[in-house]
Amino acid sequence: MKMSAVFLLLLVSIPSYLAEQDPPRREPRRLSCVRCCGPSEQPISIISSRYTRMSSDPASSVPKVQPTIDITILKGEKGEMGEKGYPGAAGKEGERGLRGFNGRKGQKGQPGPQGHSCKQLYAAFSVGRRKPLHSSDYFQHVVFDTEFVNLYKHFNMFSGKFFCYVPGIYYFSLNVHTWNFKETYLHLMKNEEEMVILYAQPSDRSIMQSQSLMLDLQEGDEVWVRMFKRERENAIYSEESDVYIIFNGHLIKPAVE
Repeated sequence: MKMSAVFLLLLVSIPSYLAEQDPPRREPRRLSCVRCCGPSEQPISIISSRYTRMSSDPASSVPKVQPTIDITILKGEKGEMGEKGYPGAAGKEGERGLRGFNGRKGQKGQPGPQGHSCKQLYAAFSVGRRKPLHSSDYFQHVVFDTEFVNLYKHFNMFSGKFFCYVPGIYYFSLNVHTWNFKETYLHLMKNEEEMVILYAQPSDRSIMQSQSLMLDLQEGDEVWVRMFKRERENAIYSEESDVYIIFNGHLIKPAVE
């Protein structure tokens, strides 16, 4: 019992002894705040911490700045119009609109120029020769003695020439019968110009020979047949009972319709 009391007394006295032995603690020195940035600058950490506190607090809000100056008195005069800009790109084509209403009937117009007559123009002939013909001169004019068709008498039977009274495109053909052992040499003429030749060599057998062409004639042109002589005798054959020599021509298309 006596030992227990001594042990308790030691436990109580040890903490007080240790407290007397510890040196007194120094109070920490408080440092004053020194500005390290400009008036409009604050450290990012401070701004972010303030924003966090303000946004978390429902009662806090950003203060509104109310202008103290009437802005209307600062409005200046209207400036001049600027230069015209470049035209923009064309837009997409729109849909076709609805058909509009019929307009009022207009006034009667002026009469037009007088048109061409609708009268049909014709020209045609077909003539033949019943007599044979031998060349005697260097050039010999072939005339015809039989008239099959001679519309409006455009073919002159005395001269053997067709005279153009209706300008346009014409078709002509010449058919002859050759003579045995004699040459056949003819020209189809336009005015004094040789257009085509009809030729057959001498042979022991006579044949029918033909030539044709189209010509563009003007009013007053002449078309006829001419016989040509060279070293050999030139001739065409025909009979009184049969016609072997035929000259035809007709208008295909007039120049003015």
